[in-house]
Amino acid sequence: MSQLYFYYSAMNAGKSTSLLQSSYNYIERGMNTKIFTAQLDNRFGVGKVTSRIGIDSDALLFNDETDLFAQVKSFIQEEALHCILIDEAQFLTRAQVMQLTEIVDKLNIPVLAYGIRTDFLGETFSGSAHLLAWADKLIELKTVCHCGRKAGFIVRYDTDGKPVISGSQIQIGGNESYQSLCRKHFKDLVWDQQT
Repeated sequence: MSQLYFYYSAMNAGKSTSLLQSSYNYIERGMNTKIFTAQLDNRFGVGKVTSRIGIDSDALLFNDETDLFAQVKSFIQEEALHCILIDEAQFLTRAQVMQLTEIVDKLNIPVLAYGIRTDFLGETFSGSAHLLAWADKLIELKTVCHCGRKAGFIVRYDTDGKPVISGSQIQIGGNESYQSLCRKHFKDLVWDQQT
């Protein structure tokens, strides 16, 4: 029986690496996968999932209007699919998370979604919140803070290297803009400034 998996973490925990490895494992066994990634994240090229360790794969793009269930249903008219993988799952809409449940429940195809749980203010992304509620399996991928504790939060820095405590939830960036921190250090930098 297929299931919906949500692999979540702070940044730099190896989500894309894990996704690419999972897809490779299916393909190595002669099975077909489809990888989707958010259209708005084109740091490494349009339609690419790229890991920091240098591996990548082509991917289909999704935006707020994409009907993932309809796309997958049309793909299986052409070939069998054995797994759907979603990168940047925090950018999914509520409707798209429900479409993923339909892929699992009606088409019997497992879905592995990978994303960040919270934003730079410690607030849950919409896609992540709905995946936390609806996924069959929740798997935390861990990374570490500079102090050695588990990093579960992300701080955003401005161009002067100061923590950002307001602004748009979505701003695409990497290590030049964001850092993963433990709760204590996140609170010291961000939360205490908000209160």
